[in-house]
Amino acid sequence: MRRPTLEAVAARAGVSRATASRVVNGQTTVAPDIRDAVLRAIDELGYVPNSAARSLVTQRTDSVALVVSEPGNRVFSEDPMFSTAIRSASVELEAVNKQVVLMLVSSPKSHARVERYISGGHVDGVMLLSMHGADPLPSALSRLRVPVVSYGRPAVPVEIPFVDNDNVGGAESGVRHLVETGRRRIATIAGPQDMIAGQDRLTGYRNVLRDSDRRSIVAVGDFTRESGAIAMRQLLRDDPALDAVFVANDLMAVGALQSLRQAGRRVPDDVAVVGFDDIEAAKYTEPPLTTLRHPIAEQAAAMVRLLLNLFEGGPTAPVILPTELVVRESA
Repeated sequence: MRRPTLEAVAARAGVSRATASRVVNGQTTVAPDIRDAVLRAIDELGYVPNSAARSLVTQRTDSVALVVSEPGNRVFSEDPMFSTAIRSASVELEAVNKQVVLMLVSSPKSHARVERYISGGHVDGVMLLSMHGADPLPSALSRLRVPVVSYGRPAVPVEIPFVDNDNVGGAESGVRHLVETGRRRIATIAGPQDMIAGQDRLTGYRNVLRDSDRRSIVAVGDFTRESGAIAMRQLLRDDPALDAVFVANDLMAVGALQSLRQAGRRVPDDVAVVGFDDIEAAKYTEPPLTTLRHPIAEQAAAMVRLLLNLFEGGPTAPVILPTELVVRESA
């Protein structure tokens, strides 16, 4: 059977093709009774609008690019933060009849590919996730005048609306907990310093130690489990007497727990451990991980709402969500 046409819808509803087109494209200049007649005809005939033709009229694709500046193995298998954020953003967009185009960026070639795709008008806007300091996309998209929002405060000198959590305050809360429980030699495994989350969580750690007259003991990881294990071994070599460690994310904390166990250090008796994120695995480490919970799904949903506001010319002020200390057995 042939696919029903807009002309067939107009004939069934007893209106002109132009009127049927206005109803299909969501225009509000059609009388309610006429709109109802067209909608009934659409339902009876099973008419599905031609998305390409519709986009020519509306100048919208109803698609949004979610650009993740990480390799595929991190996004799909290593870090559950990404799957949570992607799922939440997809659900939020689906509720307003828009779809997500997921694009991974991990090389100059892929940056150029994404820029070409977006400049071709294939999406209405862009959401940026996991940006690193030298990322060229924000500046490129700014030149293209494409609506853009960021998951996390951007590290680039381009004004982009963003949603973030209180990284500094969360880190301060976690380290203060270690101080209040009597720990004296508190180290940290910081996140990558080309990312705002890594910088801010290190700042929070240093703020508390400075106020409590303790010295900083710092190793740096890249938010992966393996880097946490390596950094923990380095810290134990640098200061064998350390009795606590604040880790800038839970995946690195899982690696740190492994290294402590291999070194014969009991947690929390010998070394207390605090993470950041409260991923699902934090409940099931040995011992269960004390960590800072931040609302990953809510942050992604708020990013979508911020982009929708941008489409309509609404408010685009930064959104900062709170963190919460979740005390478990590791500290």
